[in-house]
Amino acid sequence: MIDTGLPAHDVTWFADAFDRVTHNVETAVLGKRHVVRLAMTCLVSGGHLLLEDLPGTGKTMLARALARSLDCSFARIQFTPDLLPSDVTGVTVYEQAHGTFTFHPGPIFHSVVLADEINRASPKTQSALLEVMEEGHVTVDGHTHDVGAPFIVIATQNPIEQAGTYQLPEAQLDRFLMRSSLGHPDAASTEALLAQSRVRDRAASLVPVATAAELVRMAELADAVHVDAAIISYVRRLAEASRDAPDVRVGLSTRGCLAWIRAAKTWALAEGRGHVVPEDVAVLAAPVLGHRLLLSSGAAFGGTTADDVVDALLTQVPVPRDRA
Repeated sequence: MIDTGLPAHDVTWFADAFDRVTHNVETAVLGKRHVVRLAMTCLVSGGHLLLEDLPGTGKTMLARALARSLDCSFARIQFTPDLLPSDVTGVTVYEQAHGTFTFHPGPIFHSVVLADEINRASPKTQSALLEVMEEGHVTVDGHTHDVGAPFIVIATQNPIEQAGTYQLPEAQLDRFLMRSSLGHPDAASTEALLAQSRVRDRAASLVPVATAAELVRMAELADAVHVDAAIISYVRRLAEASRDAPDVRVGLSTRGCLAWIRAAKTWALAEGRGHVVPEDVAVLAAPVLGHRLLLSSGAAFGGTTADDVVDALLTQVPVPRDRA
């Protein structure tokens, strides 16, 4: 018997709340339950999500549906080449009537922030997100302002169209807990969408099914999930193997390892368990590692992808079968 430190009723409550939000989002984003669960895992784990896919696959719809399902503030930022850092973080304005400077917060001070087409903004504007995504606060004119909790940045980008875009640097990518894509829906979901073509905005009809206080409570419970030393050793060995892989130029960072453990704890609790098992680590490997592994030029030219490397790592590194 594994002592998780979590009462059974807390585990059940978390799984029910997680499924309630997931089901609500699924009414707007059909046939994408796994991606919706990944988005919820990012939110509860205190991380951020990068949605990278072709146009028209529902990236923005997923972000808006998740925001509509939560009783939290929401802001959408359309990233463009002329967007300034102050347009994101806010600006200090001199109030002549009072003779004082007043800080006017930007859209980043919302709980759920949709950074639409993030790679269309200049690197200077992209860097405005570095501090807030890592530390949860913004520094403007020497003063630090907390964004509060819960907080998540859901960014979208189109990997095909490169004209007028700026590639996200490694430091920016590493701040996203996961990268995922939706892809085209299956046959049944496609036909259901076409049959309801009169509905132009499926997310608009959603109502909140969870509060900010519930999300904070869910995050606290996820932090308390038990992670055996054997699981920690497994993640460490996978990270080291990624750094030694012949096709990889830069492997998994320590930040990435921490993100992996936090996400696995949330995923386990959503599955109704108060402890992490190796399968939790494996199912999150691709979304957590895919954007963090920098391939060598030879591997990229030869058609090797990050997902290929992740699959090889999971095959090569022995899976723990016993508790440490």
